[in-house]
Amino acid sequence: RNNSRLNDMLFNSFHFLIFFPVVVALFFGLKKVQHRNLFLLAASWYFYAVWRPEFLLLLIYSTYIDYIVAKKLETRKKLSSRKLLLIISLLGNFGLLLGFKYFTFFDHNLHRFLAHFNIFYHSQIDDILLPVGISFYTFQTVSYTIDVFKKRQKAEQRFYKFALFVSFFPQLVAGPIERASHLMPQFNKIAFWDYRRITDGLKLMFWGFFQKMVIADGMADLVNHVFERPTQFHNIEIILVTLFFAIQIYGDFSGYTDIARGTAKIMGYDIRRNFRSPYFAPSFHVFWERWHITLSSWFRDFVYIPLGGSRVNYWRHAVNIMLTFLLSGFWHGAGWTFLIWGALHGIYYLTEYHMARFLKLNTNKLIIRILKTLMVFAFVNLAWIFFRAKSVTIALILIKNTFNFENIHLNFDHWLIARNLFFTVFLFFIHIVERKTDIVSFLTAQKPMIRWSIYYIMSIIFLFFANFELKEFIYFQF
Repeated sequence: RNNSRLNDMLFNSFHFLIFFPVVVALFFGLKKVQHRNLFLLAASWYFYAVWRPEFLLLLIYSTYIDYIVAKKLETRKKLSSRKLLLIISLLGNFGLLLGFKYFTFFDHNLHRFLAHFNIFYHSQIDDILLPVGISFYTFQTVSYTIDVFKKRQKAEQRFYKFALFVSFFPQLVAGPIERASHLMPQFNKIAFWDYRRITDGLKLMFWGFFQKMVIADGMADLVNHVFERPTQFHNIEIILVTLFFAIQIYGDFSGYTDIARGTAKIMGYDIRRNFRSPYFAPSFHVFWERWHITLSSWFRDFVYIPLGGSRVNYWRHAVNIMLTFLLSGFWHGAGWTFLIWGALHGIYYLTEYHMARFLKLNTNKLIIRILKTLMVFAFVNLAWIFFRAKSVTIALILIKNTFNFENIHLNFDHWLIARNLFFTVFLFFIHIVERKTDIVSFLTAQKPMIRWSIYYIMSIIFLFFANFELKEFIYFQF
């Protein structure tokens, strides 16, 4: 579970609106790379410690383990010795992740299993506070160690620089999950104050806040209402709310990513895109190339390919796909709903993969692409029901009630439905734009009068429709 103190340093909090300008001002006041790196490390550790200071020690612990292991991997030649070092890193990092995130899940399920044999026990630990961002920074630091082990990455000799890579505050708590080869070299460069880069970063930040506070948070109340009372709603109501959750989770997570990218860009750093019009994907394969890109590429590179990828026989390939998606689901949360969500995507992926070998559809035809895109979107939405539901029972009730045609009515506030549908269509329009470019490049390419008209209209919409209540980002719980 999480703690309400997390609200102290959300991107959409007053605290952050003070913290970030102060950091930027002091950052550009420093003229040496080393001083900037040390300052950013201190700022990042403060950013994390605001939530819960004692968990900063866990972050430093994970950082130190992989810093030492990587340095030793650089000098050890014997394969057995190098493997032992890698195991130390994996156990040290994943041991913490398993303990904090998954202990309660395994404990509760073991308790229920043993109860069938009239064996009862009471765990002394009822709940464990989950350190914010532990899933993200664990994957980031482990990827570095594996890359050093495989000699794809040189070990960083300066602790503060490696620590900054692990702790860099824009993407520390909810990604994107960076690779050392992309981010660490940027810490060697001095970025000067550049008007174009600063304004591009501010545009990204504003678009991120718009997605979070206008689109995602605007959908949240209706989505929460239905998922908390699943027996009271039917058919079109559930279909609409499932659609709205698909928009909510995209707006929430994509919004976070764009704020993170914008804050980094202002200081002269580039962090990777995490989304690229995923709901316009004409296949499940393409969907996972466009949704949470840094996580799906992590599982591809460090789970799927090491298992053998597609270079194995039929059944082994199927196992590789299913295992990768099950682990992806379990990464998101310690619950059966997340495992089912992952399993569904594995089934989708395998079904599509093998059907493509027999059905030779001409995907160049527009109508075929549209139909395939609609089908993918529909099945992705079905899986989202399990992702959002607090239990498998709730998810199954909602799915069952979707096919209840005896109560086809809409008891929602019509203004709220109209508002949510408007922003759904608006987000799909942005998907069309981002198929070929990103939102900042699109805006920059417009004539000044058109560009400033868009800024003005979006600012007015933001002021009228933004939810200024402090709501956590959905992916903070992972």
